[in-house]
Amino acid sequence: MLNSNIKLNSKIFGADCEQVPIRNGFGEGLLAAGEADERVVGLCADLTESTRMNLFAEKFPKRFVQVGVAEQNLVTVASGMAAMGKIPFTSSYAMFSPGRNWEQIRTTICYNNRPVKIAGSHAGVSVGPDGGTHQAIEDIALMRVIPRMVVLSPCDSNEAKKATLAAAKIDAPVYIRLAREKTPVMTTEATPFEIGKAQIFWSPRSDLKSGERSDLKPDVGIIATGALLHRALSAARWLSEEGVKVKVMNLATIKPLDEKAIVALARECGAIVTVEEHQIAGGMGGAVAEFLAARAPVPMEFIGVRDQFGQSGTPDQLIEHYGMGESRIKDAARAVLRRK
Repeated sequence: MLNSNIKLNSKIFGADCEQVPIRNGFGEGLLAAGEADERVVGLCADLTESTRMNLFAEKFPKRFVQVGVAEQNLVTVASGMAAMGKIPFTSSYAMFSPGRNWEQIRTTICYNNRPVKIAGSHAGVSVGPDGGTHQAIEDIALMRVIPRMVVLSPCDSNEAKKATLAAAKIDAPVYIRLAREKTPVMTTEATPFEIGKAQIFWSPRSDLKSGERSDLKPDVGIIATGALLHRALSAARWLSEEGVKVKVMNLATIKPLDEKAIVALARECGAIVTVEEHQIAGGMGGAVAEFLAARAPVPMEFIGVRDQFGQSGTPDQLIEHYGMGESRIKDAARAVLRRK
């Protein structure tokens, strides 16, 4: 059952569930952050409309810098502005930032502990026809390995807006991973968000004669991040019809991990499946596995890209081709259960 305590969209599984690009939430969040704090500035690498930074640029033209196709300059200028007391947000395609300017991010931002916020848009294979050269499926690994960097991966446009507003308020470097395509809106304005906190979106429940509901002990825990959370929820729904009790966690903060919540899920379920639109190596699943290996080792299965580059295709075709669709999530849950 969907977790009613966090006020999710009741139409999550409906054909009429609204679909909005996650990057739209970033644009709205940046505009709101700029209205709330005049120290917020925006810098873009000639992709202002694509990354939705145009909303901020149009409202605050004197606080916006169009750097052009120069991603290394993008982040080094932002680092300098942060040193002077500004709260800079940079935006580009994730394949170019952090893909092209990783060393500058590492050295000028994180090494110097500057609170620059980096929005990497068009992440994952769901960029589709743009092809493998533009599909950032290594960016989580690149960013989570850098000391001091906070890594956020919102599941929908509402959460992206909240993540952007939250990033503006913390004195730390932040990477925000954004998808291009329209994706189901799973949360509402009332759904809570906090950096470093995971949330349970789905739990197995049993209807009692009294009309009350009680939580059942789950068989498997699914930890998902980004837009693939919707497929994870759909998989959990169908697994429940088969009698498999599933608990689904939305891990919007990949670094720092919500260690308490992840340990609790692993110990409660005894088996974990991670779901991400990213290389399995070095991604969110790797971060969870590294942590659980030391604290609460359990059998795990990993949904993601398996050591391959992307290619051209429709977003849905590519998600299925690389084994990240609903059926593969269900298969992974069944497989990990056999290893308990």
